Amino acid sequence: MRPIPIALIFGTRPEAIKLGPVWSHLCQQPEVFLPQVIVTAQHREMLDQMLAVFNITPTVDLDIMQPAQSLSDITSNALTGVQQALEELQPKLVLVQGDTTTTFAASLAAFYKQIPIGHVEAGLRTTDKFSPFPEEINRRLTSVLADIHFAATPQARDNLEAEGIPREAVFVTGNPVLDALQTILTRNPTLAGTNLAWVEELRGRLLLVTLHRRENLGKPFVRICAALKQIVQAHPDLTIVYPVHPNPAVREAANELLGDVTRIILCEPPDYLVFVPLMARADLIITDSGGIQEEAPALGVPVLVARETTERPEAIAAGAARLVGTDTERIVAEANRLLTSPRAYADMSRAGSPFGDGHAAIRIGQALEYFFGIRSQRPSEFKSSSANHGQEEGQDE
Repeated sequence: MRPIPIALIFGTRPEAIKLGPVWSHLCQQPEVFLPQVIVTAQHREMLDQMLAVFNITPTVDLDIMQPAQSLSDITSNALTGVQQALEELQPKLVLVQGDTTTTFAASLAAFYKQIPIGHVEAGLRTTDKFSPFPEEINRRLTSVLADIHFAATPQARDNLEAEGIPREAVFVTGNPVLDALQTILTRNPTLAGTNLAWVEELRGRLLLVTLHRRENLGKPFVRICAALKQIVQAHPDLTIVYPVHPNPAVREAANELLGDVTRIILCEPPDYLVFVPLMARADLIITDSGGIQEEAPALGVPVLVARETTERPEAIAAGAARLVGTDTERIVAEANRLLTSPRAYADMSRAGSPFGDGHAAIRIGQALEYFFGIRSQRPSEFKSSSANHGQEEGQDE
């Protein structure tokens, strides 16, 4: 039997973090799979960081990133570029991840070519099409186009079934972001030798902040920044580190509102090998990111989610994260509670991550074998609940 060509298509750092372990696993089975990587480079520099971490050399690099690119630019350029790449590579299946514009455009291109689509991290929902924007619609449209759905949790599977996706097309695998995190942790990452080396010598507490969502720009961003000022002023032993997203609108607002505040440090986004130990060193994280809601609980770091909605309610149910919105007073109150109450802090830090056990890539590979008829038995699934905080089920090897 010839190896089955599988095209993994992504364009941003979060996608690369989560598809990197899947690519690595498929590469370990050269007699079964021929993994090919198509990158749109929707985000150029941040994507390249992760390609280096997983030692991935793209088969096709579309390099579509442009200054001040619009969503329409990304969609049209990715769609055209991916279509041409698929014509050249002729894969038997396309794998996409999550909810980026690249994810939707690549799925549409594969649909046009009548190539089966596998969707990693399927089934996330807020039910508000503008929150997060445009991700909520990207993932819903991708679900309509996909043929095989890799849901991280039972709740994500239930979301898909509620929308009419057949149960037999959904595999609960856990999220490969936990695979990536474990891979990095085995390398004993450190901040030494980086521009954040000083953090390891910091005697006080550290609050890590990541803010970049489109829907938070404007007044919500102003309210969140006002909260950060109040929090750092209320706790003299606290330092805030905010790696600022390269989006020009985010950078301009962050520098204007926080650039001259004592003990708030704005810096460039570090690569993942640096970001992981930075998360691990943090005492608290305030974020509007999706992936950090999955990663930080696995590191024992409480998370305050500065959004009005979350597609990851499992973290809230497990007690590992709290949805605090963008109201200044609420953010300050929740942060102060964790920074002053050892019991409240301990409850959150011990909750654990309900999103995976580090074996998602293996389960995805097994599901692909089942899909192509190589494996006769449907693989066992990851089981997660707020009650057991993501304790793993034995997997079928």
